[in-house]
Amino acid sequence: MLKYMSIWRFLILIAFGLVMISPEVCSQEYYYPERGGQWKTRTPEEIGINSEELEEAIVFAESNEYSGSRDLRIAILKAFEHEPYHYIAGPTKERGGPAGMILIDGYKVAEWGDVKRVDMTFSVTKSYLSTVAGLAFDNGLISDVHESVVNYVWDGTFEGVHNEGITWDHLLNQSSDWSGSLFGMFDWADRPPRDGGIDEWKSRELHSPGSFFKYNDVRVNVLSYSLLQVWRKSLPFVLKSKIMDPIGASTTWRWYGYENSWVNVDGIKVQSVSGGGHSGGGIFISTEDHARYGLLFLSDGKWNGEQLISEAWIKRVRTPSEANESYGYMWWLNRGQRKWEGVSEKVYYAAGFGGNYIVIDKENNLVIVTRWLEPSKIGEFVKKVIDSVSD
Repeated sequence: MLKYMSIWRFLILIAFGLVMISPEVCSQEYYYPERGGQWKTRTPEEIGINSEELEEAIVFAESNEYSGSRDLRIAILKAFEHEPYHYIAGPTKERGGPAGMILIDGYKVAEWGDVKRVDMTFSVTKSYLSTVAGLAFDNGLISDVHESVVNYVWDGTFEGVHNEGITWDHLLNQSSDWSGSLFGMFDWADRPPRDGGIDEWKSRELHSPGSFFKYNDVRVNVLSYSLLQVWRKSLPFVLKSKIMDPIGASTTWRWYGYENSWVNVDGIKVQSVSGGGHSGGGIFISTEDHARYGLLFLSDGKWNGEQLISEAWIKRVRTPSEANESYGYMWWLNRGQRKWEGVSEKVYYAAGFGGNYIVIDKENNLVIVTRWLEPSKIGEFVKKVIDSVSD
C-alpha cells in the first residue's frame, strides 16, 4: 500500500479510520546490537522506567547470590549426592559473582557484574537444545514432532515396546519416561525418589509416553544424541552457524559433552553434547550472549529482519504440555506450580542450576538475564523489574 500512496495521505487515512494497518506494519521493531560493537543503551528516564525501583531490583539480585559454592564441581556433587552412581563426567568451571542484563526493545537499560565472563549455565542449555530441535523441524529434517524417534534413530537407543512409542514431542517436554542407559548413565538413577532403593527404581512401572512429566538429564541427553543422528554433524556447530553467528554472539561460548560421549558420525568422531551441567558439561557462556539469545526469542525468532527460527517453533516453545502446564519445549512457563506471584502468565523463561535465568516478557518488550541468583528469589526479583517498567 505504501508503495502507491504518499506517507502523509496514508497517515490521514489512518487518523480517520479509513484504512486498516496489517499486523506486519504494526509489528514491534527492536534494536539488534552488532557483533563486537558497543551495545546501545537507554536510560530509565528516556523510556519512562522508575529508576529507583529498577536500582532496587538490581541491588536485590546482587545481595541474594546463590548460596552454593563458587567451585561448581563441589556445588554439583553436593546438590546431587543422593543420586546413586552420580559423578562428574564433563568439564566444570569456578563461577563468578552475580551478573545480569536488562533489555527493553533490545536496548540495554541496566547491567551488573561481569557480563562478559563465561560461566556454566547448566539447564539453560536445554533451551538452546530445543532451538537445535526447532531448526531440524524448520529445515525438514524432522517431518513431524509427533513422529516416533525410532524412525530416525534405529541403533537400539529406542529399542523395546515402551521406547518405540516415544516421539520428539515427548522428549522435548520431558514426558517420555525413556528407559535405559546412555554413556553409562541410567535414567532411573537421575533424580530418583527419596524413598525406595536401586532394585525398586529399576523395576518401576513405566508411564505411557506423554502422560507423566519427569525432569531427567539422561533423557535430555537422549534427545541431544538423537538430534546428532539427525543433523549428522556437531550440534554446537549447528547452533553457531544458524543462530549464534547471525545474532552476533561472541566466540567465547562453548558447548561440552562428557569424556565418553564421543560418537562415530560417518567416520568422524563427534561429541554428543549434554543438555545441562548435572554431570558437568553443557553450555558455558557470557551474560551478554545470553541476552542476544533472549532478544531473538523476544522478537519471535527474527533478528534484524531475518527469520532464524520459525514463529511456529517459538509458539511450540510457549505451549504447555499435557503432562505439565508449567513446561513447554524445554522452556518454563509462568503458570501452574511454577507461577511467580504477581507476574503475567505470558512470561516464559530458561532456567538452570545455581540461579541462571533468561526471562522473556513480550508484554513489556523485556528480556532479563540473571546469573547466580538464589533460585527461591527469582520470582520476587522479576516482579521488581517488571514493576519498575510498568509503573
